[in-house]
Amino acid sequence: MTTNLGGSVDVENPLSNPDLRAREGVRALRSSKIRDVANAGMGRPGVLPFWFGEPDVPTSQAIRDVAIAELDAGNVFYTHGLGTASLRSALADYGTTLHGAVEADRIAVTNSGTAALMVTVQALITTGDRVVAVTPLWPNLVEMPKVYGAVVETVSLDFGPAGWQLDLDRLLSALTPGTRALLINSPNNPTSWVLTAAEQRVILEHCRRLGIWVVSDDVYERYYFAGDAAPSFLDIADASERLVSTNSFSKTWLMTGWRIGWITAPAALIPEISKLIEFSTTCSPGFVQAAAEHAVRHGEPIIADTVSRLRRSRDHLAAALGALPQVELGAPAGGAMYSFFRVEGVTDSLAFCRDLIDKVGLGLAPGIAFGDEGEGFVRWCFASDGDRIDDGVNRLADYLQNHHRPSAATTTAP
Repeated sequence: MTTNLGGSVDVENPLSNPDLRAREGVRALRSSKIRDVANAGMGRPGVLPFWFGEPDVPTSQAIRDVAIAELDAGNVFYTHGLGTASLRSALADYGTTLHGAVEADRIAVTNSGTAALMVTVQALITTGDRVVAVTPLWPNLVEMPKVYGAVVETVSLDFGPAGWQLDLDRLLSALTPGTRALLINSPNNPTSWVLTAAEQRVILEHCRRLGIWVVSDDVYERYYFAGDAAPSFLDIADASERLVSTNSFSKTWLMTGWRIGWITAPAALIPEISKLIEFSTTCSPGFVQAAAEHAVRHGEPIIADTVSRLRRSRDHLAAALGALPQVELGAPAGGAMYSFFRVEGVTDSLAFCRDLIDKVGLGLAPGIAFGDEGEGFVRWCFASDGDRIDDGVNRLADYLQNHHRPSAATTTAP
């Protein structure tokens, strides 16, 4: 007998008992519990879904019209692996406006922000590397390094009346010599916490000193309620720093289904990123890139309108949830589009969210999806209008009054 991909195979008769599973490292990855809940509710009539991080309005007609025109013109062939020259130039101009000088040779276009993160992890991380992630965090980002055999250590934000806050000293203590990378997302999914510029300076200087890569997921940088863009490591880093910023068109320009994103990285890293794009998706579709370029060049009114709507929805949801005695909220979200709140007596948030669907048709994301420190919490994406939010809050109130049976043990703050 010999072992293959985590299972035993009879070498004399390898077909006698084949192991058809993936390798052990892949089997050990967490599946998305957000998807678990969504799959349980999708297609069921009357369910109100707030589980995904997705605005409830479609991409603007002007952006769609560009894609239609490009399709009609036959723009359906392979493009440059790193993205068209015109889109990379537009993204460089956009980055320069927000953060200071960014050159086009530091830009790589990817098939989604998720792909941007994945190829970054592929480029930087290998078996046995130690990676630190600030959590609660979108589960994909925590699991990606594990695909390549890395060890991921988490440093949790703290929850209290002021909302979710970072213990900076605890994070710095975790960033020890030999750490390969720090993974950080601000504004944060799911907590909507925002890293301050002062905290970023301290973190960047610490990582410089120890040679640690900073991988910054900046997908929500424009969903910020105190300025045009959230503080960014790109504001303070040199072009040759060990810094990779990943971003997406999904949230900023309401293009979730288009699956296009980009990377800003040191120019020396971009050729290696190009290889990985070639080996995975080859390139992004030309007609999608043309629409994305239009968004970058002409989409500031879209962003302003979206942020204004999100601010109203944030305040509306906070006031409505604050009236429910079994809900514990922190301060209003500083960015992103989520309320991440604790519900009294919930110790199994996945079961709680599944039961919400069954009993009242309300779809929320379970806190456990974002790490153990999220247990007892649920995430509500507030990118919806007030009437829809009111309907959802009424359903939650109904459930808490008529169906919720709090566990004897109550989850404590992480």
